[in-house]
Amino acid sequence: MTDYPIALAAEDFVPVALTAAGVMLLRHRHPLVPAAAGLLLAGGFAKAGWKLIVALDGPDLPWLYHALFPLLALGFTVLAYALSRDLRRTPHAAVLAVPLSAVLAAAAVLRDTWPAMVWTIIAVTVVAVLLVRAARREGDVLAAVLFGLWLAGQYLLGPMAARSEQSIALQWVEQSCNTVAQAAFAFAAWRLARTAREPVPTGKEAA
Repeated sequence: MTDYPIALAAEDFVPVALTAAGVMLLRHRHPLVPAAAGLLLAGGFAKAGWKLIVALDGPDLPWLYHALFPLLALGFTVLAYALSRDLRRTPHAAVLAVPLSAVLAAAAVLRDTWPAMVWTIIAVTVVAVLLVRAARREGDVLAAVLFGLWLAGQYLLGPMAARSEQSIALQWVEQSCNTVAQAAFAFAAWRLARTAREPVPTGKEAA
């Protein structure tokens, strides 16, 4: 088991908080968004909590570590459903629930989280595309670019997190990239939320 520095373990909470804050900023878009934020927060805090416990010479609790991708898969699936009008127009939620259940079952049978990780990447991609489209509709080019940067960061993090050899140096790089990506996401979400709160010019104001 890797001997994690406390600073590394503590920093792992930063991108988790940024992600949850960014998602919560989108809560005006659908009532399910806070549920998605809660699932993502739970997944990130489970992984970061496991690392902090290990850094403090506590017991190894692998179930905390392995909770990350199943909870992220659930959270981003709920978020994609909440953000997509097309998905919500389908007859029932089984369109997403059935494959998601199959993925989680496969992860349980294989005793490996890679099926959930693959699904998470797919769900993140859908969320990013929806948010880029929303930002472009609002005319916010910077937010669209930042959401794209966030997606690129997720593509980079997946293979890094999946490596069996997780050196301290690699984890610092991984967490730094994650923090930057999630900060970009949170700032873009703030811009999108601010645009939604701005009143639409009418009458003389529109002139």
